[in-house]
Amino acid sequence: MPRTSDVPLSEHLTNTPAAVRPTVKAAIRTVKEAAPKAEEITYRSRPPRSKSAMYKIARYAVDGANVVGVGTFTEHSALFFYRGRELDDGSGLLQGTGKDSRFVTLRSPADAQKPAVRSLVRKAFKLAKQP
Repeated sequence: MPRTSDVPLSEHLTNTPAAVRPTVKAAIRTVKEAAPKAEEITYRSRPPRSKSAMYKIARYAVDGANVVGVGTFTEHSALFFYRGRELDDGSGLLQGTGKDSRFVTLRSPADAQKPAVRSLVRKAFKLAKQP
């Protein structure tokens, strides 16, 4: 059963800075193309007051396990992978040194549509289906 959020995706997109809104939409489209049946869960957040804080928009889950999230800053956006440390990324796109998660920086809508990014998103959903 889909989870409900206090903030619909459309409201998050309206609150997203205009400069990065097309990139956020492209990132969401990339995730939905890779996993059309994934559960979309919007965050119960508001745009941050600080330019250095990420505005988390939505995350996508399979069987209750978070797989990938979409967030944005004022000048770029990001796809963040909850099990990013486990992803085999031969492209060098994954960044971060967190315990588990990694991210990909998106500076334009075209970045979200790159074959390497699409492949990484597909791999993340395949990994989520494994125990």
